[in-house]
Amino acid sequence: MSAVPDGLLEVGHIRRAHGVRGEMSVELSTERLERVTPGARWFTRGEWMEVTSARPHQDRWLVTLAGVSDRTGAQRLTNAAIYAEPIDDPDELWVHRLIGARVVDTAGRDVGRCTAVVSNPAADLLELDDGRLVPVVFVTSLDASTAGDVVTIDPPEGLLDL
Repeated sequence: MSAVPDGLLEVGHIRRAHGVRGEMSVELSTERLERVTPGARWFTRGEWMEVTSARPHQDRWLVTLAGVSDRTGAQRLTNAAIYAEPIDDPDELWVHRLIGARVVDTAGRDVGRCTAVVSNPAADLLELDDGRLVPVVFVTSLDASTAGDVVTIDPPEGLLDL
């Protein structure tokens, strides 16, 4: 398996060939449609590939990549992970920026480091280094500083009490 270049994010998986003209069924792990617009670049199986077309199909996408023109070529990519460069959108909270960030409350008190973001039906949860969980809805900002990213939270009273 080829090494994935530093800084890329996993954005989905190619699941299987669809039809005979190189189209593939793709399962995205993101809601960002920029990942499937024509011209989007994916890193998979050790090389960069470009999306030439995509359309929604059931709960997945049917995607054609430049250089993949038949079923055999599409089958070679079955179950391949898809990586892409991070999207620069300051209005979004990105998991790769939250993990490892220092977490402070609105008074500036340090409450720990975010070690994981746990998927939860009501709201994703920041897992702190001491095991406490903070719903992402209480994040008020994510600021980059010279010492790394800092997440500010405004939790209700008692949420951080063990």
